Amino acid sequence: MMQLLAIWRHPVKSLQGEPLESAVVDTDGLRGDRCWGIRDEATGKILTGRREPRLLEAAASLGPDGQPEIGLPNGTILRGEGLATNAALTDWLGQPVTLAAAISAPGGRAEYFADATDDRSTAIEWTMPAGRFVDGLPLLLLTTASIRAGAALHPDGDWDVRRFRPNLLIDVATDGWVEDGWCGRTVRVGAVELDPRQPCVRCTMVTRPQPGLERDVDIYRTVARHHDGTLGVWTAVRTPGTIRTGDPLQIGP
Repeated sequence: MMQLLAIWRHPVKSLQGEPLESAVVDTDGLRGDRCWGIRDEATGKILTGRREPRLLEAAASLGPDGQPEIGLPNGTILRGEGLATNAALTDWLGQPVTLAAAISAPGGRAEYFADATDDRSTAIEWTMPAGRFVDGLPLLLLTTASIRAGAALHPDGDWDVRRFRPNLLIDVATDGWVEDGWCGRTVRVGAVELDPRQPCVRCTMVTRPQPGLERDVDIYRTVARHHDGTLGVWTAVRTPGTIRTGDPLQIGP
């Protein structure tokens, strides 16, 4: 039996997210997921943990009013958009930044490194889909089988799910890179129908240090050598609805 083991929402791109017991899945993704980003006012680009690793030291959740609440490494809590939030983020990062909403905005611009193991390599710009600060498609699915497969190849690494930032973590008993075979099929989680489209191409983010996890470039190297640099699958939403941890998973045609 396959079931939904965990749900993760990341309200602010590249900040730590929050685990949920239940969530609403809209046609464009998990409600409240990656709806904000921290924008570099000098370049207009959305910062990510690829270019600014310190982002992973902070955490974000959604407050009762649907606005993001950001916890900085020094314990400061920032609530919602506005001048006070922007000033605190600017002071923390040491450069002018603002908390920017993705909703009703054109696709945000961001950068990644040409070599995922070398921050000195060329920075390459890409544009995210409009309306959300997601890298590609609305949802990212990952199975416990894929995490086990990676850990077997690099047993000295810490294959904590937070490195890989999925929205849905699926518990499966089989071995291997299971979710790759779901692409082009229908995945049902409760009443929600999902459409996995393509394996998720990984980058330097999986190597980054974060609270409780050390930097480990061999996480990326393992995925690159043994699985074409991919882990998990980018997924579209076919039928929206509400999901809960423990929901059974079914794979259809």
